[in-house]
Amino acid sequence: MLNAYLLAPLAGGFLAFDNAETWVLVAFLLFVLLLYLVRVHEIIGNALDNRANNIRKQLDEARQLREEAQTKLADWQRKQQEVQALAVDIVENAKKEAERSAEEAKRTIENTVAQRLRAAEEQIALAEADAVRAVRNASVDAAVAATADLMKQKMGPSDASSMLDRAIDEVGGRLN
Repeated sequence: MLNAYLLAPLAGGFLAFDNAETWVLVAFLLFVLLLYLVRVHEIIGNALDNRANNIRKQLDEARQLREEAQTKLADWQRKQQEVQALAVDIVENAKKEAERSAEEAKRTIENTVAQRLRAAEEQIALAEADAVRAVRNASVDAAVAATADLMKQKMGPSDASSMLDRAIDEVGGRLN
């Protein structure tokens, strides 16, 4: 049986030398052998390895960039929270300062009003005292004038002269 199979090319079988398919097979095998001898499989393997290494490097770079981006995002979010907290503090401080300023202005106004009221009361008291003094002085002047008129009418010139001498002596005694 093996003999029949080996003799098949001579008998016009599949591997017959006059069959075109046999020659295509032989040419293909020679082509594959040539590719193997030229080491095309190593060149293709190296090219694929280089491509895989490039892809791996790009993936590593992309991973690094993603990590850096996440770090920067976290930093930015932290800074944003700090800025928001600072803004809240500034607003609260501004409100407190405004309240303090309002209270201080209120106290200043109350003090000013109180001072003006005291000054007005003092002026009123002075005016009352001046009015009382003026009324007394006017009363005294009226009484003196009335007394002088009465004395002129009832007293004679000798009585007036002796009374004047006594008054001068009395004033002189009080001054010394």
